[in-house]
Amino acid sequence: MSNLTGRTIKLFLVDGVPDGIRTAEIMSWTGHVLFAPRSSITALLARPEVRKTGAYLLIGPDPQDADQTMVYVGEGDNVGIRISSHNKDPEKAFWEHACVITSKDLNLTKAHVRYLESKLIKIIDREGRATLANRSDPDFDLLPESDLADMDDFIARLQTLLPVLGADFVRPTPRVRQTKSTDHDKAVTTSPVGDEINGVQVPKYSPDSFVKGNPEFRMSAGGLQARAVEMDGQMIILAGSDARTEEAPSLASNVRAYREQLRRAGKLHRAEGSNNLRFTEDVAFTSPSAAAQAVMGTSRNGRTDWINIATNETYAEWQDRLVSRVGEVSTAAPSESPSTALDQ
Repeated sequence: MSNLTGRTIKLFLVDGVPDGIRTAEIMSWTGHVLFAPRSSITALLARPEVRKTGAYLLIGPDPQDADQTMVYVGEGDNVGIRISSHNKDPEKAFWEHACVITSKDLNLTKAHVRYLESKLIKIIDREGRATLANRSDPDFDLLPESDLADMDDFIARLQTLLPVLGADFVRPTPRVRQTKSTDHDKAVTTSPVGDEINGVQVPKYSPDSFVKGNPEFRMSAGGLQARAVEMDGQMIILAGSDARTEEAPSLASNVRAYREQLRRAGKLHRAEGSNNLRFTEDVAFTSPSAAAQAVMGTSRNGRTDWINIATNETYAEWQDRLVSRVGEVSTAAPSESPSTALDQ
């Protein structure tokens, strides 16, 4: 498991309905997020938050692919004025929701939000879960060292909060490799599972390179070889894994769109000397089945496709065994802690 800590998130439904204007905060955090549908733009622009200095996201379906999300990232001294101008812009007709990011303590300056805009653009581009509508990538880091540290912490909390509101495109892909081990460089070599792909070397993993406690799974079907690690509720397909080029009609539309986005981002590239595709980076999926479908290009049951390398169990068998152990712990003596029992 990763070293995540619990967070308390406060959501407020301004209109009293789940799909109306919402505010979101994390306890003991200075940030404030306002999320609203475009149909409520007049009420949104009347809110005091939008008259502050801040950053904003315009979110909607990609006009070129309705199954793909498109995002525009912006900033301004008065966010409301910027959003109002975008509402009249035919080139930004795609957006259906606006997300306004400000600070409760009024300490966000123009320089801070320019940095925030730059970092959000880079995160969305790197994660590859959405298409960016921005025509440029403003690189801004002209902040004091202490401010850079504060803003990076601010952004890390945003990456926790925004997915709760449905903006999953900023969610970071968990690190599946050890970063503190002195043997890290030996455990993760630059020798790829396949060959160098498009000038990028795909790392080969050894079992010791993974974050402790996260089992590795393999999938072998139709001549394809893929490996994955489950972490933080996501199935991470590892760099070097194969994927079928062809896509069957039964492939879920969201997985089809994600595969296309990964191709555009260069994370899923045709392997040299093969008709298959290959993952050039670790890529996160919401479930074992979504990951299996991305590999096979067709409808699959990932709970039976993925095999635990250490135990040779299917994902379903492995998970059922853990569930059974939890059941045993629940009937154990009160003096025995659940974590101790499960570790045995």
